[in-house]
Amino acid sequence: MSYLLLIMEPHGQRAGRNAEEGTRAYESMLEFAADLKSRGILRATESLKTGGVRVATQDGKRVRIDGPFAETKELVAGYTLIQTRTRDEALEWTRRFPNPSADGGAAEIEVRQLYELDDFGPSESIERFREIGVGNGL
Repeated sequence: MSYLLLIMEPHGQRAGRNAEEGTRAYESMLEFAADLKSRGILRATESLKTGGVRVATQDGKRVRIDGPFAETKELVAGYTLIQTRTRDEALEWTRRFPNPSADGGAAEIEVRQLYELDDFGPSESIERFREIGVGNGL
């Protein structure tokens, strides 16, 4: 089973971080990622820049909305994709995840299970996804 760990932090928190705090935070996350990798659990991990762009559909048309988004109280600061045998195992790894907030402040990690192709009934579309190698834990 694959799980996406969405690393959430309060909006603007990174702006108040000094270089030493940032280095400490990244070093602890690097150690954790190396442990996940050595156990064959880590599939991907990345830190995300702030201020992205949203593409929304409104009245059947695509609309570009540039960030930062004033209404956002927290942002997705990064993600880690892991593969575990059970949900409980994914939650245990999440509890061990270092606090992404360099100063030990507020942060959350949202755990979301990915659909796998076997979760869907057989269909031509699902078989086409298999053929092109999309989904089901590449």
